[in-house]
Amino acid sequence: MSFRSWLACLLGIVSTLLMICLATPFFALVVIPLALFYFFVQRFYVSTSRQLRRLDSVTRSPIYSHFSETVSGLPVIRAYQHQQRFLKHNEAIMDINQKSVFSWIVSNRWLAIRLDFVGNLVVFFAVLLAVITRDSLDSGIVGLSVSSALNITQTLNWLVRMTSELETNIVAVERVHEYMEVENEAPWVTEQRPPPGWPNRGEIQFIDYGVRYRPELELVLQGITCDVAGNEKVGVVGRTGAGKSSLTNCLFRILEAAGGRILIDGVDIATIGLHDLRQHLTIIPQDPVLFSGTLRLNLDPFEQYSEAELWRALELAHLKAHVQALPEGLAHPISEAGENLSVGQRQLLCLARALLRKSKILVLDEATAAVDLETDQLIQSTIRSEFADCTVLTVAHRLHTIMDSNRVLVLQAGRIAEFDSPEVLLQQQGVFTALAKDAGIVSSQTTLL
Repeated sequence: MSFRSWLACLLGIVSTLLMICLATPFFALVVIPLALFYFFVQRFYVSTSRQLRRLDSVTRSPIYSHFSETVSGLPVIRAYQHQQRFLKHNEAIMDINQKSVFSWIVSNRWLAIRLDFVGNLVVFFAVLLAVITRDSLDSGIVGLSVSSALNITQTLNWLVRMTSELETNIVAVERVHEYMEVENEAPWVTEQRPPPGWPNRGEIQFIDYGVRYRPELELVLQGITCDVAGNEKVGVVGRTGAGKSSLTNCLFRILEAAGGRILIDGVDIATIGLHDLRQHLTIIPQDPVLFSGTLRLNLDPFEQYSEAELWRALELAHLKAHVQALPEGLAHPISEAGENLSVGQRQLLCLARALLRKSKILVLDEATAAVDLETDQLIQSTIRSEFADCTVLTVAHRLHTIMDSNRVLVLQAGRIAEFDSPEVLLQQQGVFTALAKDAGIVSSQTTLL
């Protein structure tokens, strides 16, 4: 629609100028310098206006975020009597935004003056040349050309606005084109399907595995080679940026391999569809994922389990008493992202989902990093008892949660630094020992040993 409006506006200006040139041919000599002047004015304004609108958008975002934070934190602000500080900060960010808005208004007036000047020159020369050559002109043609010239200022102004809007919309088209060029995920289902009951042992093998986030970036994991036995409990630790979460992303093929393979029960996960892979793995993430709907819908979105199984999962997740106390029970409404539940309750709800699926392989991606110690203990005790016959990979933020693991995988700069039982690693005085010292548990653990 913008391109059509821009084209109609441009053709309107061209037809007006042609009409004046037909009435007074000498007007063609005036059109060329006026067109050049108009072109440079338009290009200068459009580029400047685009930057000013970008600044307006950038400086407006802090206003919205500050307003939202102020409204949500009003009790704290009043309790500590910081009203004036927030008012002054609001005035400061408003002033910053108004600078760009005022500059944009001034640029519009700058453009209007120059467009009026061009339009007045068009009318002036159209009338002047008509008067000079009045003896050879028809009065009707002269009247038509002059009346058309009187409206050209508004049309010129509209053409500039349309050009600016068209450039903005072209940027949107470029973004859509970029998304069209983004590489798609692997097929959801492929011809090669895993055998029935897969995985039945829960064995995981990494063979010289490497991965990067984009082709032009460095490897975030490289040379990962290790075997995880069925039903084994393995902790994954390392400092920030070591590649812990990247390792779990690779299991679900959120990141595709740059080299090497991952085998689950002897099946290369790169050869099967994403649906076959992901429906047989379970993850409890650090940030609980809930969606608007009922409690039952969040537990069992595909209605695969009976009500008795749902209550059993809630009981094991230590949520049964809380849900029974709700007036609606399993029909209790959940707001977007579970905002009407506490962080601990959201995490326990994710645990209940995992208990329902009871996959052979469970991944805990720092699942207890953001919850209190009591909720942490509830989750850990349930996992120990209910997932005893499953392979569990625990990406640990709190080291005490993986001290009872069979083995601990220590990552450093995307490589395996150590891989053995916690007791052996503590005796080696290596990277794991340093992490344990930072966590303040090495002395007590050494005493237990």
